[in-house]
Amino acid sequence: MPKSLIVDLSLVDFDNVIADVNAIRDVNPQRFEMEQLTAVVYEEVESARCVGYKDITNDEFWIRGHMPGMPLMPGVVMLEAAAQLSSYFAQKNDVLGSPMVGFGGLEDVRFRDPVIPGDRLILMCELVKARRGRMLVSRFQGIVGTSLVVEGILKGIPIPLERLPGFEKTDG
Repeated sequence: MPKSLIVDLSLVDFDNVIADVNAIRDVNPQRFEMEQLTAVVYEEVESARCVGYKDITNDEFWIRGHMPGMPLMPGVVMLEAAAQLSSYFAQKNDVLGSPMVGFGGLEDVRFRDPVIPGDRLILMCELVKARRGRMLVSRFQGIVGTSLVVEGILKGIPIPLERLPGFEKTDG
């Protein structure tokens, strides 16, 4: 196991699910193929840390094309999973003060090992900076087994829902 994990995984009870897919849906807007979290299993509000996971199945939308005969989870999908965990934590705790958080940027991202069907991608994030109404910065890591497979820093920004097609503002 890498030396400097965001959360010591020996402290995490993976059998104690804090948020299943339905509870995640109450906070995050992604649906269908774009839902990249199976469960959230650890939250520490004081230190702004969270752990969740994505169980990789043979039914993932990317299997057929990435790559035929050698399915590897695309890096962009790993980043989406990390962003969804960070967004879940930020939205559940109203960190940004926005009804929706979107990608604002990435820094220092490294992919270290492949993620394949049958793997459990354990994701952890730590909120390192937040400017309410402007931006949040979260450090993240992804682990499979004892290997660090992805890490980096992501930024979240408020999404102005009133500019999105299909959004209807209500008075109340």
